[in-house]
Amino acid sequence: MTSTTGPAQAPSPAPAAPAGIRKMVGGLPYRLQMAGGWIDQPFVSKHNPEPPGSMVVVSLEPTVRYMDRCGMATGTRAAAEALWGDRLPRGRPPASLVRELYAAENANLSEPSGSQDMCGLVYPGISRLDYDASVDGGWFPSHVESTTDPEVVAWLERVVHLIPIGQRPPGYGPLGVKRLEPEWIARLGAAGRACYDAIVAMDVIALGASLNECSRAWDAVLPQIFEHPALTVDIRGLTAAYAAEYAGAMTSGCGGGYLVVASDIEPPGSSRISIRRS
Repeated sequence: MTSTTGPAQAPSPAPAAPAGIRKMVGGLPYRLQMAGGWIDQPFVSKHNPEPPGSMVVVSLEPTVRYMDRCGMATGTRAAAEALWGDRLPRGRPPASLVRELYAAENANLSEPSGSQDMCGLVYPGISRLDYDASVDGGWFPSHVESTTDPEVVAWLERVVHLIPIGQRPPGYGPLGVKRLEPEWIARLGAAGRACYDAIVAMDVIALGASLNECSRAWDAVLPQIFEHPALTVDIRGLTAAYAAEYAGAMTSGCGGGYLVVASDIEPPGSSRISIRRS
């Protein structure tokens, strides 16, 4: 079991990518979702008996090329590049950029992506996104709470570890089975709020508990996140195994991606994240 206090000497911040690699990776951020994902979709949030439901997104510096189809908002990042080039526009309100990017990516799509992807790219630091189906139809956050506090950011960089599982396979989709039970959807939205509170309090045990609760809610509401004919990896079992050994774990996206592990102890084979501060 991991503790809420870190080691006496915390590791140094993750180094920036060398200029040549940064040029190849590109200048736009990535997005890591944490607890509460799927509450940004109105077909989920409209069943929430205790709105708003929350989720957490973390904007990541492009220090490495994250895999496509792994829940790191690479599709939204490509849409942003087509719209704005290799940098986010300066001097405009984040909410305006989120809506512009959302419209560009989801034009003519029958199943639009959630706005958490855009928010995670646009808002720096760590953000809690609150979704209420009675506000904007649930398509955009009713409120955004963000922090770039240096101590909190450095702490989260130290206790979050990514372990690659693999890309979503061809033919995979998470929406074949929907069990939109209000009790579980309320728990999903509450997990996002608990996640943000744990981060601000720098409590790794509470952070891990929120990730585990999110995994349980996903399994109850959209079980094909973990089990689908196209999947060749026991994602449910793998997530449970890491959750049992460390403070908590969840996947970065549906059908695989990366395991997001909360722990004061660095799991073997894991990598660290670098959070965009501004």
